[in-house]
Amino acid sequence: MQTVSAALMPIPGHFDPVPVARAVTPRADGRIDLVGLSKDELRETLAAAGLEPRQAKLRAKQIWHWIYNRGATDFSSMTDIAKAQHPWLTERFVIGRPQVVEAQVSSDGTRKWLLRSDDGQDFEMVFIPDADRGTLCVSSQVGCTLNCTFCHTGTMKLVRNLTAGEIVGQVMLARDGLGEWPSQPEGRMLTNIVMMGMGEPLYNFDNVRDALSVVMDGDGLALSKRRITLSTSGVVPMMARAGAEIGVNLAVSLHAVTKPVRDEIVPLNRKYGIEELLQACADYPGANNARRITFEYVMLKDKNDSDDDARELVRLLRHYRLPAKVNLIPFNPWPGTAYECSTPERIRAFSNIIFEAGISAPVRTPRGRDIDAACGQLKTAAERKSRAQLDREAAAEAAAA
Repeated sequence: MQTVSAALMPIPGHFDPVPVARAVTPRADGRIDLVGLSKDELRETLAAAGLEPRQAKLRAKQIWHWIYNRGATDFSSMTDIAKAQHPWLTERFVIGRPQVVEAQVSSDGTRKWLLRSDDGQDFEMVFIPDADRGTLCVSSQVGCTLNCTFCHTGTMKLVRNLTAGEIVGQVMLARDGLGEWPSQPEGRMLTNIVMMGMGEPLYNFDNVRDALSVVMDGDGLALSKRRITLSTSGVVPMMARAGAEIGVNLAVSLHAVTKPVRDEIVPLNRKYGIEELLQACADYPGANNARRITFEYVMLKDKNDSDDDARELVRLLRHYRLPAKVNLIPFNPWPGTAYECSTPERIRAFSNIIFEAGISAPVRTPRGRDIDAACGQLKTAAERKSRAQLDREAAAEAAAA
């Protein structure tokens, strides 16, 4: 995919300016999607459409309940709102979901959805069921700007940020598919969310913050912040804000412990180095032994998997006094990659060194490899299409509708 503008967004430093994300195209029918709006935004939107303030406040409360507690997708099902008002609401607003282009189920139970936005942009989400939890891996951008060389998703170009509604919509769609309406706190299959899908969440900070606020709202989807993890490759200037304004668990895509290797596989390291990143982790609000920071470390054969690498990782975590857990991730191969996965014996030896230092270092079991849903494998087929082709397809769909 290509961005429509060659303009660049200046950010501090000399390396890797962030391409300007393409603007969201308004809905062809002119209606406003209510999913992802805060309670105040929902009330203000209804008032701006013509409801008098007291009625807008009441209707906002009712609509909020139907959207997030009942999973309603149309106004006609809202039985406590007068039937005469349903057409008025339907004419002006929509309760959106991403379009499902393709849904796949892995042999291990992992589910992957290829989704499409109203303006024809494709992105993916993954649901990973376990015995004691179910984790939804949520995307924050269409494409990615970080170019991590081991990551298939990172080979995509950034097209645009997902809106708060499109981020929340992924959670709503997953609950649709799992049959988890009406909402209830007990017995859910979807118990956890990780912002680890396509894109860098901290380069779409406002939308991610606003979306997770809705997800965590006790009157909304009511997922505890302790069950939500945000993963970053190390956008250091935004990490303190993430802790203060979002307050969820932090995961950091570390993947190397020396500058030359991390510069190669996580190019953002040339802007925000390992020491700067780890200091930001040490300063992250709320991090403690009960809420450890997770460091993700993909195991690449003969690249970052030596005993010396493991010992240096231990030294760094101790030096910055970080309450840490290290997730060791066997590399998930994809066509054209130059990397190989470390052998099981090498991964085990690496893990043992970290465990012996008193730091948890479990090896993540790859999930969904057979449907390209594993860590680092998300990359939609639409990436191979030109921007002009996508525009033509979106226009044709709009004309057909």
